[in-house]
Amino acid sequence: MPRLADTGLQDLLDEGARRRSAGDLEGALAAFRRAVDLAPQRPEPHHHLAGALAALDRLAEAEAEYRATLALAPKAGATERALAVLLLSQGRYAEGFAFFEARHELPEIAKPPLPFPEWRGEPVDGRRLLIWPEQGFGDQIQFARFAPMLRAMGAEVTLVCWPPLARLFEHALGVTVIPAAGSIDFPDPDYWVMAMSLAAWLWLTPDTVPNAPYLLAPPGGPAPPAGARIGLFLRGNPDNVNDKARSLGADQAARLAALPGAISLDPVDTGARDFADTASLIAGLELVITVDTAVAHLAGAMGKPCWTLIPKANTDWRWLRDRTDSPWYPSMRLFRQRTAGQWSPVIDELLGALKEPAP
Repeated sequence: MPRLADTGLQDLLDEGARRRSAGDLEGALAAFRRAVDLAPQRPEPHHHLAGALAALDRLAEAEAEYRATLALAPKAGATERALAVLLLSQGRYAEGFAFFEARHELPEIAKPPLPFPEWRGEPVDGRRLLIWPEQGFGDQIQFARFAPMLRAMGAEVTLVCWPPLARLFEHALGVTVIPAAGSIDFPDPDYWVMAMSLAAWLWLTPDTVPNAPYLLAPPGGPAPPAGARIGLFLRGNPDNVNDKARSLGADQAARLAALPGAISLDPVDTGARDFADTASLIAGLELVITVDTAVAHLAGAMGKPCWTLIPKANTDWRWLRDRTDSPWYPSMRLFRQRTAGQWSPVIDELLGALKEPAP
């Protein structure tokens, strides 16, 4: 949000931002409350106060402050996105995905200027529907489940995806798949839709997520080495804004790497050319243990037992709150941090779970 002309108000917002960045959430909360008291009719203090409340898991209060912001600034895109994440993390998908459409105000997620009608839930039987890619590999994998669902509803589906996913999707989804590389040539559709908007226009709830396995490895792919049982992926993309929170440090990663039959699933170590190769490796394993990356989505989409390590800080909305399971992936078990930055107790819990008798 832009800097404010009111020096005192801006000073309070700057103080709150500094304290929050330093991990002093209570101090940030106090500064933002003073800002709201100073300028109750300005939207910015309410927005920042809501963010501090959300970071403290005071969700009802955070929601009230986000809604106060929108009452003062109805088209505040940053607030709509933040409220969307808050609602989605509570499983309130109908309203959450509606607000989540504000993500397209970000340049990196802007809608393409396609010369076709955008799909907003119209009947698809007998219609040609184009699904356009957005965001990361994990997002693409998670929302690819809707392509065969729409095909079953009678649509002729064309799915555009990032190139490393193309071979896997072509084999598994039963729809036309086009890699998003270079000049794209596709038949003129009746409608097009952004991949992550499908949940909004299909009126998704946690109880209606189509969660049967929908990806499988193409034949002839690489197999894990003899004796391999557990696949590990313990660091994410360092360019991700939350990677410091979600990736394991060397000490905790070493505890998992020492497990009998454990192998790395990092393509740097496996030589995998794309996600189809990684899927082939996963298919030959008993269990995948991963931080919150695309490999978690891949294993879950294949129906492979997958134990996913969830950070406390900036937990992704799709893992909901306080649950050890996921409506998106029934084969997944979530191991959550209780204190931000503290992975050792989580790894203790996971290693203990490995000793439990099989169900």
